Amino acid sequence: MGSDRDEAAEAGTVVTPSAEFPPLGDEERAALGRIGERWRGPRRADDLPVDPTLGRRDHQPAPTRFGRLAPIDMFTVAQPDELVATGAADLPAGRAGRAATRLRRALVGPPLSSASMLYERMRKLVALPVLSSDLLSSVAYGPEAMLVVLVLAGSAALGLALPLAAVLVVLMVAVGLSYRQTIPAYPHGAGSYIVAGDNLGRTPGLAAAAGLMLDYVLTVSVSVAAGVHAVTSALPGLSAWAVPLGVLVIVVLLAGNLRGVRTAGNIFVLPTYAFVVVLVAVLVVGYAKAAARGFAPVPPPSVPAAEGLGLLLVLRAFSSGAVSMTGIEAVSNAVPAFRPTEWRNARTTLGWMVAMLVALFTGLVGLIHLDGLVPRADETLLSQLGRVTFPSGPWYAILQATTALILLLAANTAFNGFPRLLFFMARDGHAPRRFLHMGDRLAFSNGLVALALTAAVVFVAFGGHTERLIPLYAVGVFLAFTLSQTGMVVHWRRRRGPGWRRRLAVNAVGAALSGLVLLTAAVAKFTEGAWVVVLAVPLLVLLFRRIHSHYDRLHRALALHPPPPAHPPPPAEGDELPQQVRHLVVVPVARLNRASLRALAYATSLGRPTLAVHLAPEEAEADRFRDQWRAWGDHLRLETIVSPYRSVIGPLAHYLEALHAASPDLTLTVIVPEVVLRRRRYRLLHSRAEQRLRAALRALPGVVVTSVPVHVS
Repeated sequence: MGSDRDEAAEAGTVVTPSAEFPPLGDEERAALGRIGERWRGPRRADDLPVDPTLGRRDHQPAPTRFGRLAPIDMFTVAQPDELVATGAADLPAGRAGRAATRLRRALVGPPLSSASMLYERMRKLVALPVLSSDLLSSVAYGPEAMLVVLVLAGSAALGLALPLAAVLVVLMVAVGLSYRQTIPAYPHGAGSYIVAGDNLGRTPGLAAAAGLMLDYVLTVSVSVAAGVHAVTSALPGLSAWAVPLGVLVIVVLLAGNLRGVRTAGNIFVLPTYAFVVVLVAVLVVGYAKAAARGFAPVPPPSVPAAEGLGLLLVLRAFSSGAVSMTGIEAVSNAVPAFRPTEWRNARTTLGWMVAMLVALFTGLVGLIHLDGLVPRADETLLSQLGRVTFPSGPWYAILQATTALILLLAANTAFNGFPRLLFFMARDGHAPRRFLHMGDRLAFSNGLVALALTAAVVFVAFGGHTERLIPLYAVGVFLAFTLSQTGMVVHWRRRRGPGWRRRLAVNAVGAALSGLVLLTAAVAKFTEGAWVVVLAVPLLVLLFRRIHSHYDRLHRALALHPPPPAHPPPPAEGDELPQQVRHLVVVPVARLNRASLRALAYATSLGRPTLAVHLAPEEAEADRFRDQWRAWGDHLRLETIVSPYRSVIGPLAHYLEALHAASPDLTLTVIVPEVVLRRRRYRLLHSRAEQRLRAALRALPGVVVTSVPVHVS
């Protein structure tokens, strides 16, 4: 383990704003040097007509009609050849843009500098409630989920709750120890996805990621539904507003997490700790009452058997109780979110979480057994336990309030884990690269929004009643557990460091128990909804692989290669040296006015061969335009195309394609005059033909489209 710690300290974290800009590989750097040796530009690199440092220390620029922000010092000189943009540079010029910026900053706060990354990380006391809200909230329904299955065999079968709880505790400890070993071995985070991918292969890693993603989405939708149900049970008048209330809760959670990890942690600290304190009070008072009667169990009410007691029912009860472990992997996903030393703080936090989970789960199961409580349709077991423990006073109301609040905030664990999982997948090219981007508050804004939208759609689609989605929990999360721990078994077999057999044994026990839960849940609950996950996981894996194939093709197409030989000439889009680029500048001209003359002047100033093209709907108009062209002076070659069907974009695009086909090594630079209007309401009065032309030419290889704006006040 010592070597793992050293490697962890050296590896550090890969979660930085620079992840969007991966460095060049050794081969690409070598190719870049070879290309640079042959590069011949038209002038020296420092021969520029304007000072690139903007001369901020010498004078202030004057405002213009279109740049009212010009007097603001938007850049500072950090060092030679480097400018640093200030916060003012991000402010839009328009009133609507400024209003939207003010609203966004009121909701999520002012933007944070990239240098604040370390400051935004979590300390252990904040990370514990942020990452454990899902795990700890599951004790509110995990024991009941197990007893609901056992009671189908009658009240006599409830005696199996204690041995099943003992096995579940073994599973909790085994999985917890496994992830404690995973954290220093993989300090960069991502948990099951990275572990399974590194040790079992790409497809198992993607399967683990798919299971976790489904679990995160279900965590948000089901937790919000459970919390809203608790609120509407206490306030029946709000039942008709259950769906809007749930969507509002998701929006609030999204806004809180968009404010950044540290701020979100400060928001969600108190409710989680309050729930733990109240549950501890219930256990202390409940066991004190049980001790007063000599720990004699209260006989449970008689419940007739609806099913026979068999192995399948016991396994179903075991897998149902295992939902108490959802969220245990959150810490391993969020290792880079901790303050240094990241892996050590994360491992300590995970130890606290598992200890609290075991204590609360075993305490609740034992107290429910001692008090002789059985599941009821009209009241949860935790509510029954609260009434028995606190028959008078405000404690029962406090228990219900904190339970409802922790169920609502349990979704926050998913808001922390889902965007980070997408970040690591996007870094490997298995998810869209936009999920690498950090927002204003150094949070993964795109991932947060994606989770909120997906969970809201699921919540609304099921009308706020997502009980049917609960059976899907165990399949997705235990698929990730099984693959992760199996991957760690392979990891220890490969590494064979000191104590590797003991660590391998711990992971093997966890993998076996997790696999048993996975198999049981998939088979026993297949018709109850588990088939959705069984079908969704391979579809998601296929989607991830297709995304990776696209990025792989894109990388091969854009990667730097050695310069091609001089003969034959390279295709236009393969040009890497300025002397290899052969230009033809084409200027579409509809009519001779100030906009078209400015475009022609700009094209001629480039010093490249220039061709003007005019499309006329009939011969008479073509003759009139040629007469105007001669009156202007016939300074450039003009090609007139008659379009008898009066279309412009199609014939022009096909003409340019034909030009390129006639000389494939030629780069066509199409310069389009574009009228820019100050008032957006006037845009509907114009055809915007330049935008349609740009869209039509974008698909043509070897064609560069640029605009020459003409501003009209």
